[in-house]
Amino acid sequence: MLGLSNLRRLRVDDVAIPKVEIAAVPLDIGKDDLVEAFRQNGFSRLPVYKGTLDHPQGLVLLKDLALQHGFGASGRFSLKKLLRPVLFAPPSMPAATLLQKMQRDRVHMALVIDEYGGVDGLVTIEDLIETVIGEIDDEHDEVEGALWKEESPGVFVAQSTVALDDFEAAIGMTLRNGEDDEDIDTLGGLVFLRTGRVPVRGEIVLHESGAEFEVLEADARRIKRLRVRLPGAVAPVVTAPPDTTLSDVDG
Repeated sequence: MLGLSNLRRLRVDDVAIPKVEIAAVPLDIGKDDLVEAFRQNGFSRLPVYKGTLDHPQGLVLLKDLALQHGFGASGRFSLKKLLRPVLFAPPSMPAATLLQKMQRDRVHMALVIDEYGGVDGLVTIEDLIETVIGEIDDEHDEVEGALWKEESPGVFVAQSTVALDDFEAAIGMTLRNGEDDEDIDTLGGLVFLRTGRVPVRGEIVLHESGAEFEVLEADARRIKRLRVRLPGAVAPVVTAPPDTTLSDVDG
């Protein structure tokens, strides 16, 4: 991956949340208690352990639970059948290496394992992407606190840190596409996932929907501002200066 110098200098333990803050569920949990765990924690996936967190078994996704045991579905509940694999990473692994592995294996969560094989922390793909996007105070905003503005019909200028849910609601269009985008919370994160690197200023990134993301401001470490053109948006008309006439030349 190109343009990830800030991630390359960070280790996994620089971005991981500590063990005491990990929300996880035991393998023998019942369906109702699992639903309640998702409700209380507000996450789309949870690690599953047997006995203690130091014996992880995999991940359970809220989507899988809903598809298999929601919407009036009947049948015996088995959490083991819902388990998905979880990545394991040593604390010294470069954060960029873990991000590459997550994208390659299509896994959005990793457990940090210490030298004794115990769980030491947890990292999500969004944690790593936020390291690239960062917290941006954009001096170009015309209204203090504004995260985006409509430049012309169907064309928006937005900070990379704008919440994707809020932006999708504002434009009336879904930009997330499939499971790979489930844990992406920001507009910049969405663009970063499609390039696999920090795009340069002036670069245009195409979205599957037909939308276009133009990078207005970025440096080697992070995306800062984007112009979003929705499908069907009309490009602004640039008025050419009037032609020079002979009378103009003659003075």
